[in-house]
Amino acid sequence: MRSDEETKRVVFDAARHAFAVEGYAATSTEALARSAGISTKTLYRLFPGKAALFEAMCVDRLERLLSAVDLQASGDADIETGLRAALLACAELALDPEVVALQRMVLQESAAFPDLAANFYKNGIARTASTLARWLRVQVNKELIAVEDADEAAGMLIGMVASAPQRAAIYGGMPLPSRKQIERRVQTCAALFLDGCRTARE
Repeated sequence: MRSDEETKRVVFDAARHAFAVEGYAATSTEALARSAGISTKTLYRLFPGKAALFEAMCVDRLERLLSAVDLQASGDADIETGLRAALLACAELALDPEVVALQRMVLQESAAFPDLAANFYKNGIARTASTLARWLRVQVNKELIAVEDADEAAGMLIGMVASAPQRAAIYGGMPLPSRKQIERRVQTCAALFLDGCRTARE
């Protein structure tokens, strides 16, 4: 017999697929329960409603993906290597096919379900930026970089590394970048940030 935590994991997997493919409004709790192989009674015991399930699913997914950024804050890597690793973790989260599919769904249904968009922003976009900002503050405290506003810098960095390919996928139907393309973009963004966009002067 599965534990509640194991059952939640199965439900999250079923929900991610259903929400991304069918959309939030078109996905019923009954269909989710069937996909997860549980009764609707069990589903409602674990989650009070579809909105609560969506939020819990986002939190679960992001907790695991964001931990990669947190781990870099205590690493011994040099600043450029560390920044690339932190940005790569953020970019892989922002450009994860499931995350992009969920964001597309949220954009489509935000007018009818404003809380859905607010929860996605709080648990996804804002938390990603906050996690990167904490990493930047560690580097400031080590006197490796000089940044007045770590939150603002984090938002700029994430925008630089992920926004254009994300918009191209969501609005233009373009394929998401490969791992190699993401790594190349991360390398460029890290260099621009650390060099301050200044050319060398004699």
